[in-house]
Amino acid sequence: MKQIHVVIGDRLGKGQKVAAGVETAGGKATVIPGVAADMKLGDVMKEHNADLGISFCGSGGAGAITAQTKYGYKARYGMRSIEEGETAIADGCIVLGFGFMDKEELGERLVKAFNKKYGNA
Repeated sequence: MKQIHVVIGDRLGKGQKVAAGVETAGGKATVIPGVAADMKLGDVMKEHNADLGISFCGSGGAGAITAQTKYGYKARYGMRSIEEGETAIADGCIVLGFGFMDKEELGERLVKAFNKKYGNA
């Protein structure tokens, strides 16, 4: 089974709880440090050849839109629930933009959704 690598960028420098959930589900998490980390999401995903990127900011869009524009990653943004993220993964998105939601459950369920979509379950 391939270990899913998830990069997390949060406007306020958070993301540690989501990272814990990613690791609980068997994934590897990279949390970008510092304020405005969401704007570096695409760069860090590219650098680490990551499978999935999660961006958090007030609108749920800035980092995801930047990653999509700069690298062509399929993105969905403006999300406010875990279910929206699961649906985005099922639709083939690999960059997900949320409002602030640093929850372990989010990381765990997104890795499970990714594994289900790509046959790693």
